[in-house]
Amino acid sequence: MATLLQINSSLFGDNGNSSLLSQEFVQRWKAQNPTGDVIVRDFSKETVPHLDANRVQALFTPAENRTAEQQAVVDYSDKIIAEIEAADAIVIGVPLYNFGVPSTLKAYFDHIARAGVTFKYTETGPVGLLTNKPVYIIAARGGVHKGQASDTQSQFLTNFLGFVGLKDVHFIYAEGLNMGQKEQAFDAAKAEIAHEVAA
Repeated sequence: MATLLQINSSLFGDNGNSSLLSQEFVQRWKAQNPTGDVIVRDFSKETVPHLDANRVQALFTPAENRTAEQQAVVDYSDKIIAEIEAADAIVIGVPLYNFGVPSTLKAYFDHIARAGVTFKYTETGPVGLLTNKPVYIIAARGGVHKGQASDTQSQFLTNFLGFVGLKDVHFIYAEGLNMGQKEQAFDAAKAEIAHEVAA
């Protein structure tokens, strides 16, 4: 049975533009995989803890020396990493906030990047340890940034995902949403979603 991991990072939950488009992806994926399972992470509905000194210390403390509080930190990290490993594909709804990803998505990534678990350093550089699989980024923007210096988000996402082993990254953009181009942008994004799911 195929499994899709859906990650929504919009502050506006189901009503966010990136969430609406990621749900379009999920619906088309379900039509292709009627017996498939969808795991949902919606950061508007769950707290994603940001790293602090205590959490970093917990992640580096050997298992036999951890307190109960430290073990809970590691358990959270282990769980979200296991969800990624269990998925056959991942779709991430990502709005552009102040030229970056939402802080909740960055916090989520911070709990995934673990030396010896999701990446390792070698003599020739870092190597990602997660099993590669397609990752679809639904990038919703109020302005137009694709291919411009202002799009610092796309390179960050490509860099981070590749660092942990997820190199098969596909971007689907919906831009100009606050510039009177929302209908056209949504239509174009939906057409690209249909193409990607069918591929």
